[in-house]
Amino acid sequence: MLSDPITLYKLMNLYMLKHVNFPLTNAQLMDFFLEHEYTTYFTLQQALSELTDAGLIRKETLHNSTRYEITQEGSDTLRFFGNKIPPAIITDIDQYLKENKFRLRNEVGVVSDFYRSTNQDYIVHCEVREGKNPLIELNLSVPDKEQAEYMCSNWREKSQEIYAFAMRTLMSNG
Repeated sequence: MLSDPITLYKLMNLYMLKHVNFPLTNAQLMDFFLEHEYTTYFTLQQALSELTDAGLIRKETLHNSTRYEITQEGSDTLRFFGNKIPPAIITDIDQYLKENKFRLRNEVGVVSDFYRSTNQDYIVHCEVREGKNPLIELNLSVPDKEQAEYMCSNWREKSQEIYAFAMRTLMSNG
């Protein structure tokens, strides 16, 4: 058993990230840790920050969320020290991932962000991903930040409809 709780939380994060084939968001990791009352928000943020600084996980921050993926170094670390995670915690993590994998994958599969372009417009970038592969990517130029934010907030709800329309239109003969 580990005497330092933060080390255990780091290993737990590595284990979770290793056992999914897609990134997990800060909110998703937090959901697990708080639901099972393993630690507090601030302690989890410290563990994630230290994992990122050590190069064991990769962090990607988009407009409205932060996503984490395990690196090769993180996988190696987990292989060496993963046996330090108590079996009851492994069971909790495995059960959580089994029950929530579809929801977790869908949540990180729909991505939207925006940035200011060189001509002072805003570029809204929207994606639907299957694992790490994009199914559709869409970049739209809009004149102001409010429109960019509005489009980003609507992408999750409208993405399937837009994807279906694009496929139907591009595959039609007329």
